[in-house]
Amino acid sequence: MPGMAEEVISPESPESNEEDSPEYSKASVLNRFVAKIIDLIVAAAFSKLLSPVGFFAGLTYLLISDGFFDGRSLGKKLIRLRTIKEGGGMCAYRDSILRNLTMGIGYILFFIPYIGWLLTLIIYSIEGLIIIGNEKGLRIGDEMAKTWVIEDGGTDVAK
Repeated sequence: MPGMAEEVISPESPESNEEDSPEYSKASVLNRFVAKIIDLIVAAAFSKLLSPVGFFAGLTYLLISDGFFDGRSLGKKLIRLRTIKEGGGMCAYRDSILRNLTMGIGYILFFIPYIGWLLTLIIYSIEGLIIIGNEKGLRIGDEMAKTWVIEDGGTDVAK
């Protein structure tokens, strides 16, 4: 079942057999979805509680959230996930903006009644289906920013 089995992957090259290359435990699909829902709730709270600038506060949070806490948004921190760069480094704010661009577009469209709601649902559904269908668990934003979402503390030395 996708997302249920733990897979060990190496961001540098999945087929690498070098003895000293780090390998990471891929985050499960369910954990990623729960973490993203938490982040969307935080963004929605910003948009409602901080009027009149709440819309921009929520959008900013969605875009740069994976740059917080050494590659963990609030949702990822609570669910114990981490975003890393392909080479193994931490996700910076620039990488976070790139990987969350599609989520930001969906957030902007959501404020347009009916059509925007439908387009947001389509964008988020496509992203979710790509995560499920991709053997590495990468979505469009991960491909653009060259990032991976891993279980926090899931770093092991390859043997």
